[in-house]
Amino acid sequence: GGHPEARFRLGFFREFSNGGAEIAVKHLIIGANLGHDDSIKALKGCYITALKMGVAGYELISKEDFAAALRAHQAAVDATKSPQREAAKRNPELLNVRNRRHDEY
Repeated sequence: GGHPEARFRLGFFREFSNGGAEIAVKHLIIGANLGHDDSIKALKGCYITALKMGVAGYELISKEDFAAALRAHQAAVDATKSPQREAAKRNPELLNVRNRRHDEY
């Protein structure tokens, strides 16, 4: 678990820059599994780069692991959807209810 943004930052900024690509990918997979969009985009970049290189053994993430991360990411995103959240997206002023005074209602 952990915080998705923290997992992304650990993987993308810290581990990749320190040469720990395998650990970086693990952090990114965890972030993607928690529904973090930047994590799944970074994993996609790793996967696409490996495909373009066409070198066996270069893959940081396998086709199977990437597919599993995509499914888990989508499931996490779907789990956060609700009628209330969709209404808030359509009417952002609903999000400011806590900031209003009682006499404004």
